[in-house]
Amino acid sequence: MCSLEKGVELDCQWIEFDDVRYHIQASVKNPNLLVLSVSLPTPPPETVFFGGLPPEAIEAIKAAYGMVVHILDPPKDGFNLTVKLNLSKLPPEEEHRKALLGKIASIREVVQGAPLRAVMKQLVSRTVKSDLNKLISLVHRPNESFFVVPQAEKVTVVFPMRFKDSIDSILATSFLQEFVDARRTAGLGNAPQCMWSPSPPQELKGAPAEALLANAGFVSFVISPRHVEGRKLDRTVWSLSTFHAYVSYHVKCSEGFMHTRMRRRVESLIEALDRAKPDWKKVKKAVQTRSFKRLSIGDGRASSNSRN
Repeated sequence: MCSLEKGVELDCQWIEFDDVRYHIQASVKNPNLLVLSVSLPTPPPETVFFGGLPPEAIEAIKAAYGMVVHILDPPKDGFNLTVKLNLSKLPPEEEHRKALLGKIASIREVVQGAPLRAVMKQLVSRTVKSDLNKLISLVHRPNESFFVVPQAEKVTVVFPMRFKDSIDSILATSFLQEFVDARRTAGLGNAPQCMWSPSPPQELKGAPAEALLANAGFVSFVISPRHVEGRKLDRTVWSLSTFHAYVSYHVKCSEGFMHTRMRRRVESLIEALDRAKPDWKKVKKAVQTRSFKRLSIGDGRASSNSRN
């Protein structure tokens, strides 16, 4: 973004994991103005959007970016959100400027994590609404959601883990079970409680049946106030919002690692078989150097008599 001060024509689109699309535009005429559009994953029926955005998203954008960002209404066709960035209003201090640019680059987390952030703030301030144990559905992948159950002293976050590929599902199940076991080690005693189960936990009672279809089980995190105090809030919201992508990344890495080991093993077996093959040139040469003398019947009898 700093290079845009010189003035360049920019029209670029790209896609992030979980089908989040971006479109950024800049003009030579207004080098300090930048238009950014964001398309979020299609929400499932149980997830509610307001004006194409998750609840609390507009307030979260204003709180995160202040005067630097202006929300355009309506957004561009095919996108959930379009904002105009005024780079001339960035903070003059280098440290604050980089921090704000980092937040702009993380606009996905600001928008998608807005409802979860609001619940976590209520947990810290002990101002959870009276409708305790209310099931909140939040989108994180196309037509897929995870669930938040706010309570007075804790917030339970449940992820139905779905994978299209059967091998990915098996690897993810093994990975998640190890993930839960790792939480029990001494060094992670302060981490949120983590649980895995093959069937829907009790917290998802009342959720739509379609939302409970998970071929890799269900992962639950129990978040306490100490996990979201101060700067921990941003890290916790980001980690929960991108948890499925985190698991998918490690599943694909594990699958790639196993494929590499299998290929190396096959190559070593082929080399062993190649070494076991006879050298036909040496065999042929050895056969040619041998000579055989044909014996007559009389020679054969004389040879046998001499032995006797």
